[in-house]
Amino acid sequence: MDNGIIDACITVSGAIKNDKNKETANMNRSGTNSIQQKKKNLIEGVVEAVCYSGFRTGQHPDRGDGAKNPSAKEVLEDLQIIQNEMGFKLIRLYDSGQNSEMVLQLIREYRLDIKVMLGIWLNAELSAHETCEWLTEPIPQKELYANKIANLEELQRGINLANKYPETVCAVSVGNESLIEWNDHRMHVDTVIAYCQRVKDAVEQPVTVADNCEWWAAHGQKLSKVLDFVSVHIYPVWEGFDIDQGLSYSIDNIQKVRNALPDAKIVISEAGWASVASEFGQRASEKNQQRYYNEFMQWVKGMNITTFFFEAFDEDWKGDPKDPWGAEKHWGLYTVDRKPKLVMKEGGKS
Repeated sequence: MDNGIIDACITVSGAIKNDKNKETANMNRSGTNSIQQKKKNLIEGVVEAVCYSGFRTGQHPDRGDGAKNPSAKEVLEDLQIIQNEMGFKLIRLYDSGQNSEMVLQLIREYRLDIKVMLGIWLNAELSAHETCEWLTEPIPQKELYANKIANLEELQRGINLANKYPETVCAVSVGNESLIEWNDHRMHVDTVIAYCQRVKDAVEQPVTVADNCEWWAAHGQKLSKVLDFVSVHIYPVWEGFDIDQGLSYSIDNIQKVRNALPDAKIVISEAGWASVASEFGQRASEKNQQRYYNEFMQWVKGMNITTFFFEAFDEDWKGDPKDPWGAEKHWGLYTVDRKPKLVMKEGGKS
């Protein structure tokens, strides 16, 4: 596994230390670590990547009564759009279930030029009813125990898929926003560390965890030491910022992570801008999504940070079913009926 890192430090006078092999980055006199990484820290040499979940209208993952997955024909259409129209060669999947296995099968069968950061989804093993606003009562212990069993099964599925498709799976992400306090599928960090170690012992691919930038900056030191890279989520529009502050806010958040984890290899596993959102008003638009994509991708290219834009397609199963204009449904670069938004039209993507 590639464990290349960028070390940074400064003396009081600003002289550079530990610069052997020219592998170090500078720390400026304000005590801020350089964000820029070496090109070898890119996943598969790729900067621009995309998150993918192929659920269309009327489809959804398992929400307690079984999943309604897209067909193989639909997934193949999506993958061909991602490769041939969007121009991405690296995608992120969120779990190791049936739908994800279908993606891997189709990439192999049709020899698509797409690599995958495979996800392992973790359900709640802690009840976050005191910090998650949509949990109104504690999660029963019986349910938490059942989740533990399901998580162990999901870990094994992820391990199996990574080993079955080594030519396609280039990294494995254990959990998604399962550590940040406001989410409903909370995990204890020590449990996540144990799960990551289990995966690392069983696969050849690098292993990561995807979570909110604030969590990484405040609490990520212990976990980062057992990972091959840290995966960070950034959403300025969720935090109340307009497009004029989108890029600067995003950079500030990566800077916080870099300062807290100076030795960590950083990947941005989610960054996006909703094209429509009842919660955001005029801040959400295709024009703003286009601007954020182009500005942010230009910056991460200079920093050598692999960035998964969220997301390939709108998903109308998400969020409040009574609000068709809710933000959760409208992060896609394409609409749910597979029509390109402004950023993906000719001349839209820089």
